[in-house]
Amino acid sequence: MAKHDEFDDFFGDDDDTPVVDTRADGRLLRVPLGRLAPNGVNPRTDFGTEGELIDLGKSLRRRQIQACPAVSRSAYLKLWPDHAKQIGDVDYVLVTGERRYRGAKAAGNPTLNCVVDDGLAKDRKTFMEAVVSENVDRQNFNPVEEAYAVQALVAEFGSNRAVAQHFERVDGWVTQRILLTHLAPEVQDLVRKKTMPLDAARSLGKLARDNEWDRTEQLAWWQDEQKQRAAASAERAAAKKVAKKAAAPKRLTAESPAGSGQQGGDPFYGRKTDPADPAAAEQEAPADAAQEGAPAVPGQASPPEVTAGGGSQQPKRFPYEDGVDAAQHLIHKMPTDEFNKMLDLLNKHRERQAVPAG
Repeated sequence: MAKHDEFDDFFGDDDDTPVVDTRADGRLLRVPLGRLAPNGVNPRTDFGTEGELIDLGKSLRRRQIQACPAVSRSAYLKLWPDHAKQIGDVDYVLVTGERRYRGAKAAGNPTLNCVVDDGLAKDRKTFMEAVVSENVDRQNFNPVEEAYAVQALVAEFGSNRAVAQHFERVDGWVTQRILLTHLAPEVQDLVRKKTMPLDAARSLGKLARDNEWDRTEQLAWWQDEQKQRAAASAERAAAKKVAKKAAAPKRLTAESPAGSGQQGGDPFYGRKTDPADPAAAEQEAPADAAQEGAPAVPGQASPPEVTAGGGSQQPKRFPYEDGVDAAQHLIHKMPTDEFNKMLDLLNKHRERQAVPAG
């Protein structure tokens, strides 16, 4: 029977399964937290609240899906020998996964699963690329952390263009992010809290860099910028309101023009009559109207509506004296079949009027 190995417990193998460690790098280990330290070059500073870290630690205790990449202490100190005191007397240093490390500590977990690969400590450029790339790709950094991460890469790669080419980005991608490093700490806090939009932060970062603005000058610029943005927003809202109102369909009014002198006219649904001579009004109708089957139009108005206050409201009058307005009302309100019947009658009436008397 094979000798019991600590890897058996981790992988769930039985005692008869041999464990072969073929190389020093790429080993998956369950590392006690006391033998593990975060690196000293991680640009990330926001790891969440204590409660969030405890929740993360509890989740890791149930199952840690992703192991944390790490390097040996000796490999790390070859790159940053001045970090010996900072990392302490540990066996391994994290490359990424500091939030998981903090979560495990907050929840009282004894260990953290790590993949040890000293190839990541080949040189500073390789190590920093490993530190930054995962967080940038997964958008774990806030904008300020990302700015300092990209700045650290530029220091190792030698130029903005080299970093941009490595990450397959345009040169401006690097420049825009580094601009945030020129902001005062108080202004950077506004960016972290999303009080200041990124476009404003980058504009201010460029001004601060070019003009060497201090904290007071940067905050003064932001105060003015907020006023301008508020005014522009109000102007856009007003313009939108005007455009919306102009695009709305105009409602047709049914009021008779003032001073028209109309007397005794019926409501919209009534026929115009002259109370002084009812017979004359009846004679004005076409003689063959009944033969055409045109429906009779009542000559009396419906009772006036009673308003909530107890008074009566007179129905709106049809605009007999305005042909255009009357036509618009009929076009919009009359059913198509009835409208066509009306046109037939009107056309016949016009033809009879046009025929000279014999």
